[in-house]
Amino acid sequence: MNRREVIALIAGAALSRSILEARSADRVRKVAVLMAIGENDPEGQARVAAFTQALEEIGWTEGKNVNIEWRWSAGQPDRLKQEASEIVLRRPDVIVAVGTPGLHAVHKTALSTPIVFVIVNDPVGQGFVANLARPGRNITGFTFLEFSTLGKSMQVLRDLTPQVTRAVLMFNPEITPYYRKYLASVEAAPHSVPLRVISVEIRSPTDIDQFFSMSGADRDLGVVVPPDPFAVHNRSLIISLAARHRTPCIYAYRQFVREGGLISYAPNTADVFRRSASYVDRILKGANPAELPVQSPVKFELALNLITAKALGLSVPLALQAQADEVIE
Repeated sequence: MNRREVIALIAGAALSRSILEARSADRVRKVAVLMAIGENDPEGQARVAAFTQALEEIGWTEGKNVNIEWRWSAGQPDRLKQEASEIVLRRPDVIVAVGTPGLHAVHKTALSTPIVFVIVNDPVGQGFVANLARPGRNITGFTFLEFSTLGKSMQVLRDLTPQVTRAVLMFNPEITPYYRKYLASVEAAPHSVPLRVISVEIRSPTDIDQFFSMSGADRDLGVVVPPDPFAVHNRSLIISLAARHRTPCIYAYRQFVREGGLISYAPNTADVFRRSASYVDRILKGANPAELPVQSPVKFELALNLITAKALGLSVPLALQAQADEVIE
């Protein structure tokens, strides 16, 4: 083969590669999002809006160069597993797994599909990634609740209700088993939080009802409701029972407060979803998720419902009101 033939061969290979890259760029990409809550949930719709708007600002338009498939499980473990299995079979370009239950449902079967997780706690401790700086494998994403956040929630609850000396961490162990580890962290560092913390496991609406009925007479008791999909799905019941039994509760999502809950403190979920779109964009453009560092929340929010506080006979300190991002009067 002479020099001219070699040059022609190299040029032809480069041209073929360019054509393939152009065709790949023109292809409509598929993104599947596995949500742990219900489709009609206002919190869920706020997340959809934040994610799709952020993608569009980057240049990904639904129906034009990307198709987004939303799967909803409404806090039901069996349904979550089914939706996860169907997502993996459809072989999307990227899977967005929301919450620990969603990530757990897909990470063992989607071994080659890039996964971006959102609102997942302690991904290293749960074995999803090797470390935060270089996750490894096909998974990266955005964390949500940390031990320090839980401690801050308890401090806020104590500031609002000085009579409370015990805090109940309420969660469903079938969906969010990692809260056992969080409780152990609290117990190992008793001076880092102002309350004695105990846990209550809830697996059904009946469990929720029984808990509030049994603890309603305890005036020194407050409840921490973390971002558990089961609690989100059953929040109307939790809010109404807390009001009936006059039990002060602090929640992880502002939506609880808007619907009658007392107070919430946690990262801003819409902001986390908005930021996750940047990783989906980078992966669709060829980035390796193993090399994208796991990111922590950067924006937190505090919401107060003064109507509920008044019904509970609580006087909300002006300093706490001034800190709030939203005050419902």
